Amino acid sequence: MTSTEIQAFFRGRSWLFRCKIPTTAVSSALFKEFDAVVGDVAIVTNRTKVVDFTQPYVASGLVILTAVKTQSSDAWAFLQPFTIRMWSVTGVFFLVVGAVIWLLEHRINDDFRGPPAKQVITVFWFSFSTLFFAHREDTRSTLGRVVVIIWLFVVLIIQSSYTASLTSILTVQQLTSPIKGIDSLIASDEPIGFQVGSFAESYLVHELGVSPSRLKALGTPDEYKNALELGPRKGGVVAIVDERPYVEVFLVQHDKFAIVGAEFTKSGWGFAFPRDSPLAVDLSTAILALSENGDLQRIHDKWLSNGPSPQSTTDLEPERLRVQSFSALFLLCGAACLAALAIHGCILARQYSLHVASQPPDAVATGADGAIRRSSRSSIRSFLSFADRREAQCPRGSCKDPAAALGGSSSSGVSSFTSSNASVSR
Repeated sequence: MTSTEIQAFFRGRSWLFRCKIPTTAVSSALFKEFDAVVGDVAIVTNRTKVVDFTQPYVASGLVILTAVKTQSSDAWAFLQPFTIRMWSVTGVFFLVVGAVIWLLEHRINDDFRGPPAKQVITVFWFSFSTLFFAHREDTRSTLGRVVVIIWLFVVLIIQSSYTASLTSILTVQQLTSPIKGIDSLIASDEPIGFQVGSFAESYLVHELGVSPSRLKALGTPDEYKNALELGPRKGGVVAIVDERPYVEVFLVQHDKFAIVGAEFTKSGWGFAFPRDSPLAVDLSTAILALSENGDLQRIHDKWLSNGPSPQSTTDLEPERLRVQSFSALFLLCGAACLAALAIHGCILARQYSLHVASQPPDAVATGADGAIRRSSRSSIRSFLSFADRREAQCPRGSCKDPAAALGGSSSSGVSSFTSSNASVSR
């Protein structure tokens, strides 16, 4: 049987024999000498055109096998739990929440008043101290308390997730590889290994567009091991593309390697018969019966699942926390801030309108267009001055004149501007 290659893998006390038939050998010419091909024959499209296959008895698919190394924690390991975007969005929300609390508390809380430099420092201190629940400033407004409660809930979730992820990074052994999946393998331009006679060669060349010069045929487990250990710099390969059952048997004996990425094809193994052979139907029926009563899975577990499970970097590498994982929390907090600011703005506008209505008539500027535009600027300035006052100085319904309430110095600009408007009016 010159077209077949007999290989044996030693597993513990058992021998697993497999009959390897090249893709070109599974043809109608083969059945001039044999009645059936029984073995690990992959069911692929070009073979189904010339032979009949039974139902698959083992699920299979192409995976990437590569060498991995243990990742040691570095000095910047504390940044790894979050992506750069997650760090950025979290920092922005800290500042936004601090600014919102300042706006809500500025008129009624002395902790959020004072010189501009002190107020800026207070905003930064209050926002980032909530990370440790150590903020000493009291929130007195109802809207401010609502925003703080929601924000502290968001901080609690983010802090707990960060702690759990960092603990995993520092305590669990991490395996890394320069190859993360099929896309990075194709883009690497490094040599790729494949099993002799496997349809993986044809799939890589014709379906994925890999140059044939990058492919290297390997025939035995020892060749797999040596090629991966040498690496592409010393005449080896960066990774091997093979069917999952073969790789799983290989990994039972070699723990320095792992499957990276996801399985990128779905197929199975079956038995091949000449076209229109009744044996194919009978054997398919028997395979389905074994699958339905669980015997097929027990056979698989007995021969392929003993020992430790194959390693995969997709399972061992921790997933970094992304913004999408906390998008609902950020949206909730953002909506609470916007709603609080809107309500606060409406209340402030109503208080200002009552304040304006209580002013004497000669404080309102009238006259030419230039005077009106000046009066509009004065209104904005007056509103900002009103919003900057402490609310205790502005009882609801009637507010004192700015100069009388603030002692002249704090509202000298508004008073002088009102006087100038009166002179222009006259």
